[in-house]
Amino acid sequence: MGANHVAARFAFAHGVDVTTAIAVRSSLTALVVGLILWRAKVPLTLSAKHPRALLSVGFLIALQSYCLYSAVARLPVALALLGFNTYPLWIALWAHLLYKHQPEPAVLRVMPIMLIGLALALDVLGASSGLGAQGQWAVIGEGVFFALAAAALFGIAMVLTQHEAGDLDGRVRTLSTMTCVAILAWLMIGTQTGLHLPDASEGWLGLCMLSLLYGTGFTIMFTVLPRLGVVGNSAIMNVEPVFALILAWILLDQAIAPIQLVGALVVVSTVMYLGLRKR
Repeated sequence: MGANHVAARFAFAHGVDVTTAIAVRSSLTALVVGLILWRAKVPLTLSAKHPRALLSVGFLIALQSYCLYSAVARLPVALALLGFNTYPLWIALWAHLLYKHQPEPAVLRVMPIMLIGLALALDVLGASSGLGAQGQWAVIGEGVFFALAAAALFGIAMVLTQHEAGDLDGRVRTLSTMTCVAILAWLMIGTQTGLHLPDASEGWLGLCMLSLLYGTGFTIMFTVLPRLGVVGNSAIMNVEPVFALILAWILLDQAIAPIQLVGALVVVSTVMYLGLRKR
């Protein structure tokens, strides 16, 4: 998933817009997963509650995809993903609001630590950039908004998936979600933005790689996480920004200040603690 977002920056830098990237990657993922289901003869039997839940999750993931890629297009990849990877806090919030699931004490303990780390990573006061708080927020504000919106949308999607469609085969959920996302993206392309394909070979490579990497990562995630329980175990995926930081540094020449790196490590450490602690 981290490499997928680095590939997306290559695509965005060479003519691809966010909606086109979402439409292509979601369509290819849906096609591949559909072929897997057909080949494995997986039954598509749904209960009465499943259609509504699957449509809701598909709509939420479509919005989340747009917000996250919009953040990646505006911020250094690792910082966009750090903002997004606050979603374990959103998962705990949505689970409490929708299903009266009481947040675990560990989540409440690490919440302020994670937020402090995120503030350092994003350099919200503009100390590292030298721009000051106002200047820094003029640069990062829109991207941070999109990253946090993506986290909130993903959190509610994962809670709904576990409680309303957790008994479905993960591949069926993936097919439904990606089909919904693809349809919505193509509708937006047809009615508003138009198709924006790459204007250079690097863009085509980025578009192909983000589709391949996203489809693989998304299928694994939607298959495994509901079985583990998303409220307590989703944080194990938060090594994603670490890989994104390394890849973005190597491939995109994106670097962050030492204090931002400290903040990033604080965020990753706290969410890994949530996922790996003994209970």
